[in-house]
Amino acid sequence: MPLLPGAEPMRRDGGEVGVLLCHGFTGCPQSMRPWAEYLAERGLTVSLPLLPGHGTRWQDLAVTGWEDWYAAVDVELRRLRERCEQVFVCGLSMGGTLALRLAARHGEAVSGVVVVNPAATLPRLQGHALPVLRHLVSSIPGIVGDIAKEGVTEVGYDRVPLHAAHSMLNLLRVTRAELPRVTRPLMVLHSRVDHVVSPSDSALVLSRVSSRDVTETVLERSLHVATLDHDAERIFADSYGFITRLTARKTARDGA
Repeated sequence: MPLLPGAEPMRRDGGEVGVLLCHGFTGCPQSMRPWAEYLAERGLTVSLPLLPGHGTRWQDLAVTGWEDWYAAVDVELRRLRERCEQVFVCGLSMGGTLALRLAARHGEAVSGVVVVNPAATLPRLQGHALPVLRHLVSSIPGIVGDIAKEGVTEVGYDRVPLHAAHSMLNLLRVTRAELPRVTRPLMVLHSRVDHVVSPSDSALVLSRVSSRDVTETVLERSLHVATLDHDAERIFADSYGFITRLTARKTARDGA
């Protein structure tokens, strides 16, 4: 099945610091590519995988589940750990959920976490009574493209397969339970107005993690897909600053 334009995964070799970027549900690497390129241009080793079932047609997503999506980013994290001395995980929306679960399960193998509008509850989907409805209706209208900046579009599906949506809600439930296991430095950036994921999801994440080094930033000018919106450059610069601060601290500590 041909990939949608921009859905191609991206891998770029750089230095000893690696970054894994995870895109969101029904989206693809296109929404994260400018961020990945920004970090790669500054010498970091970058991996931006295409999650299973994404980047082609929504029917392909319907036959996958959260275990498939998580396994894909787990493999990429392990590959980066073989190549790099330090690895950071970043994600948008459900990609943020995946990043948080990686941090919860891999502990100190993850040097830090950056999430943008991370999904934790998604009441909009829960309101569709998915456990029953998914057996009656195959899909509902899509959730991509929540962007304030004119002329910018997100590449993704115009339909949400309900079997996959039900699986994603299970991922959110599992990850919520594991948030106290997240101890690594954390940066959370969330839009004040978001028509896909409520800002209260970021508040929930911040209230449940065990990280002591936490940075919260409210994005005033962007909607859900903030990595393509007005605040994109701030996300890129702030995340790079977060990564360089932590790598410098580790270097100083190791040299002491």
